[in-house]
Amino acid sequence: MARTDEGTEQPTHPTAPAGTTATTDRPPVSGAVTPDGRMPRWLPRAMVLALALIATFQLGSWAFHQLTGLLINILIAFFLALAVEPAVSRMADRGMRRGLATFLVFFILTIAVAGFVTLLGSMLAGQIIKMIEGFPDYLDSLIHWTNQTFHTNLRRVDVQEGLLHSDWLRKYAQNSAAGVLDVSQQVLGGLFQLLTVALFSFYFAADGPRLRRALCSVLPPARQAEVLRAWEIAVDKTGGYLYSRGLMALVSGVAHYVLLQALGVPYAPVLGVWVGLVSQFIPTIGTYLAGALPMLIAFTVAPWYAVWVLVFVVIYQQFENYMLQPKLTARSVDIHPAVAFGSVIVGTALLGAVGALIAIPAVATLQAFLGAYVKRYAVTDDPRVNGHRARVPGGPGVLARIRAGRPGR
Repeated sequence: MARTDEGTEQPTHPTAPAGTTATTDRPPVSGAVTPDGRMPRWLPRAMVLALALIATFQLGSWAFHQLTGLLINILIAFFLALAVEPAVSRMADRGMRRGLATFLVFFILTIAVAGFVTLLGSMLAGQIIKMIEGFPDYLDSLIHWTNQTFHTNLRRVDVQEGLLHSDWLRKYAQNSAAGVLDVSQQVLGGLFQLLTVALFSFYFAADGPRLRRALCSVLPPARQAEVLRAWEIAVDKTGGYLYSRGLMALVSGVAHYVLLQALGVPYAPVLGVWVGLVSQFIPTIGTYLAGALPMLIAFTVAPWYAVWVLVFVVIYQQFENYMLQPKLTARSVDIHPAVAFGSVIVGTALLGAVGALIAIPAVATLQAFLGAYVKRYAVTDDPRVNGHRARVPGGPGVLARIRAGRPGR
């Protein structure tokens, strides 16, 4: 009889019935692997889809950053087309072809801008030549004042030789020569952007009906009416904004022309136009650029004239900010001055100078479009609506209520 060792016996499991699969004590994690230990079929496709989505997002982000300049130019061209839309439509209604009407409007604008730039360039060139010719006299007067005040013995020849042989002048000349290429590239880039804006704005204005028809063709009839209404509001608000800016530029130009003409400053008409246009159509820093040039030219006539010009610019700017601009903006664009100021700040933060220029008409268009969908109610006849506090008849005053609320009263 064979000896058996009970301590070495292993526990046995019941045999599974025939035709069934044997189970284990710990089942596999659901979704991790299949019962036979292989990877699920959906996992490789999910990984490929996730990688494709990430690559698409990265590609779209890169393309958007590369095309930001072009998108901004298209936005400027669209608002410029909205501004000239009333004039083009009026000429087209009288039987003129829309393309020819658009060409005539842009041709007139180009002639006006080219004439202003030509007059301004000739004025600046004349003043620069005058300042260069009078520089020896200015230097002699400065040397004479320095010798009398500080008891020195300076001569113009010594000063000129010291300037010509100075290290800072040599470094300045080298930096200027190196910066000529950068300036040329910036000028060429600016001309290319100007041409891009002009071409897109021309096509937007000339093909406005075709563009609206193409946009409405992909929308249901109810949405088409809303899009056309929003387009009409945008045209009215953009035209109203440019009208108000043009009127303020006219008032500003006439006021500064009268001052400069009274002081005897040369090129007073051109300087008046410069102040009016630059102060109104260049946001944020336009006022400072507009006032700097008349001050410089007035200084060449008499130093105190530059001070008078500075004082007048500051006073007129306050009058325009608090008296003229709120009234014209409220009538033409129909938005609150605080909303206009806030929209300019937001536009500057988002798109810089371009955003500041188009922020007001964009906000006015959005406000007018959304105003049709806001339900308004009649305001109750309450004194608090007009800023008056309601008082209970016969009730105690404020001081009496405060005293009554103290401890021991």
